[in-house]
Order: sequence, then C-alpha cells, then structure tokens
Amino acid sequence: MSLKSKPAIVIAIDGPAAAGKGTLSRQIADAYGFHHLDTGLTYRATAKALLDAGLPLDDEKVAGKMAREVELAGLDRDILSTHAIGEAASKIAVMPSVRRALVEAQRAFSLRQPGTVLDGRDIGTVVCPDAPVKLYVTASADVRARRRYDEIVGKGGEADYDGIFSDVKKRDERDIGRADSPLKPADDAHLLDTSEMSIEAAFRAAKTIIDAALKRQSK
Repeated sequence: MSLKSKPAIVIAIDGPAAAGKGTLSRQIADAYGFHHLDTGLTYRATAKALLDAGLPLDDEKVAGKMAREVELAGLDRDILSTHAIGEAASKIAVMPSVRRALVEAQRAFSLRQPGTVLDGRDIGTVVCPDAPVKLYVTASADVRARRRYDEIVGKGGEADYDGIFSDVKKRDERDIGRADSPLKPADDAHLLDTSEMSIEAAFRAAKTIIDAALKRQSK
C-alpha cells in the first residue's frame, strides 16, 4: 500500500467542558503534525452566523441550513468563545438537523491527510466511531470550574466561582442527558483524568497511549 492510499489517522478526544481536552488536543496535533478541529466551535460558528444575520435560534430549518454553510477553516476561538455565543450554541446544538449537518462536515474534516485530531463530546461515539485512538479527558467539576475561573481572571476579566461551578454542573447535565449524541466515553476509549495533572503530565500520558495505538496500527 502506498503512503498516499493509507487512510488518515484519526485521534478522537471527548470529555466535559473545561477538562483540558482543547489544550491537550492542540498540543497533540502540533506534536504529530496533524490537523486539529475543536468541534464545539462548529456549533458556535453556526450560532454566531444566526445571530449576525438576526435570525431566530428556535427555527430548526433555518439553523440546519446555516450549519450546512459553516466553513471549518479559520474558526476564531477568541471571537467564538463569548458567553452570548455559547448560550446561543447550546440552544441549536440539540437540533437533530444541525447535528447531522455538522457531524457530516466533521467527518469530512477527519479524512485530511496525514491525520486529524478532533475534540468534542461525541467524537469517539458518533462522529468517528472507528478512530484508532480514542481518549476521554475528564476532571472533577470543582477542578474544571476553578480552571475556568482562573482563565477568566488571568485574562483580566471578572468571574464568580460559584456561578461558574453552577454553569459547569448544568452543562454536564445537559450534555449527558440529551437524547441525541449524549456525552459519554466510547467503550474502547482510554480514560484520562486530569484533575491532579499538569497539562505537561496529561500530554505525556496521552502520547504514550497514542504511540502504542499507532504502533499497533502500523503492524
């Protein structure tokens, strides 16, 4: 088999909000020279497009059409990470037509050579169930809320820890409890609890898992 005919390697990384999977995913993509996609940004980009156009957030037909038009290249994390866009994204993310459109786009992205790292909440279970490497990155709700608090304060913003902790818990309940593509680890995912890990330690642990999986696949 020639190098060009080999399928792209997919690393699927799932987990709850603020578990560190985004930072970890970007590090992994850089280390292996793979393309990276934060799939959560695709929902936020769809929501922003609706807001910018003054369109309703409760019309599934309109939202689905907008989702099919989202360009995955050049998603701006800073612009899309505002609270207002996040709230809007949470409303459209439960719509089946939106999820179908974005999952299709995410799967197309995963085919990019030589490999891709996709992070989100349903990558290993729905988007790329055949990915040779699956990680489920998690941390306690308290740790995740503290990280988000520190991040906001570190950027010069004001934050309320109790409010953030409440938001984290609500987000978990919504993600785990939704009927379509609920947040859960794939049966064959490697669990990585980062509650007491530095990002460097988490990266080393992830790299050990990935290297072993890639070695098995190359045989």
